[in-house]
Amino acid sequence: MAVALSLLAVAIMLIGLTRLVCVLFLVGKPLSNSHSSSSVKTLIVLGSGGHTAEMLNLVAVLKKERFYPRWYVAAATDNMSLERARTAEESRPEQVEGKLFQGAEYMKIYRSREVGQSYLTSVGTTLVAMIHAMWLICQIRPDVILCNGPGTCIPLCIAGFCLKVIGIKWVMIFYVESIARVKKLSLSGWLLYKLHLADQLFVQWPQLKQKYTKAHYVGRLM
Repeated sequence: MAVALSLLAVAIMLIGLTRLVCVLFLVGKPLSNSHSSSSVKTLIVLGSGGHTAEMLNLVAVLKKERFYPRWYVAAATDNMSLERARTAEESRPEQVEGKLFQGAEYMKIYRSREVGQSYLTSVGTTLVAMIHAMWLICQIRPDVILCNGPGTCIPLCIAGFCLKVIGIKWVMIFYVESIARVKKLSLSGWLLYKLHLADQLFVQWPQLKQKYTKAHYVGRLM
């Protein structure tokens, strides 16, 4: 019995490792366009300060009839970002399938690490944030995660990536680096780039493209 259980555990680990390698190989590759005309559930990650301003400017030019319904997520301690998103959404209601449509919901997530928090105590809060992120992603099951730098996006992107590996859903992760990042990626961008979690990572300065060759240079967006 013990030998059988050990062999079963090894088989499960090999299957999981094979699945992980396949997902990493497919990340960033173009997918089938068979559902290109349908709407995509979009999760938008907001952050304090300039992150939210840049993200809302980006969302303003999206085709709302394509990227809906929309979920805005911000850190639990961020008291402004979701209100700014709500105000922006309500100022431009969309016509979808001939009907006036408000396609947005607003949610909060535990923060992995507060400013000034010690790295030791952040281990526990990071674990809580990961569990909360996994719960949110499993509830929403977005087609797209759109983010641009706040640390809040890391647990959500990891959770979205886990859905790919498990085979529940292929969640596309798009990361747009802040215009303020001229010479190097932010920590969030660097992690997503090095861990191959983002399907597409966009930079707004040509020198970043030269340094991070797999990134996509798109010029100034905001």
